[in-house]
Amino acid sequence: MIKEDWFKDWFDSKYYHILYKNRDEKEAQQFMRRLMEQFNIQSGLKVIDIACGKGRHSTYINSLGFDVTGIDLSPESIAFANKNTTTSLRFDRHDMREVYKEKQFDIAVNLFTSFGYFKDEEDNQKAINAMTGNLKLGGHLVIDFLNVSKVIPTLPSEEFKTIEGIEFDIKKSLMNNFINKEIDFIDNGKHFHFTEHVKNISKETFSEYLKKAGLELIHLFGDYQLNEFDEQTSDRLILISRKV
Repeated sequence: MIKEDWFKDWFDSKYYHILYKNRDEKEAQQFMRRLMEQFNIQSGLKVIDIACGKGRHSTYINSLGFDVTGIDLSPESIAFANKNTTTSLRFDRHDMREVYKEKQFDIAVNLFTSFGYFKDEEDNQKAINAMTGNLKLGGHLVIDFLNVSKVIPTLPSEEFKTIEGIEFDIKKSLMNNFINKEIDFIDNGKHFHFTEHVKNISKETFSEYLKKAGLELIHLFGDYQLNEFDEQTSDRLILISRKV
């Protein structure tokens, strides 16, 4: 059973940030720089970072010369991000399923598998529609998702990670068309259990979302080095689309 809005509890938990604290930030920054260079995107444009978390990537995009707004549902994450607010970098708590500011942005980004959390399929389309609504005509949407075609054959699996003295036991499986993570650990003698659920969304399904939202898919990449997407071998599914 997938709990409705499970992400509100997990993403607002300090343990979520502990578990993922060692993500490769250098690789993420190089990816964003490559993306801007690949499409000759000029500084000064307005960018909305959708599901921005604590704003690390928003802050880096801003450092490249862009006016950036980061939005996220987590109050804790936005409170943290707001410590870095400037005249060209701001953050706001907002649900990605609703348009934030209609036709105000040149670029919208949804990075590092920050999509596919919703129990109801219609919410995925609603989120894509809202992302599109934030864009000016001709604006670009970047969605960075995992390549489910490569991930699913390796399920189920289990891994252990020890971070800040906490041993996380992470079990992965496919359940009701969701890639499911069961996360168990003990901290200060207390047992904790959280779940993550990411929808099994194929390239073809994303293409349908984009088309229905009035977006034209213009490129697919398969990793953060911007190599071409290969359904069997690519780690990522990075979709670049344009509002038409």
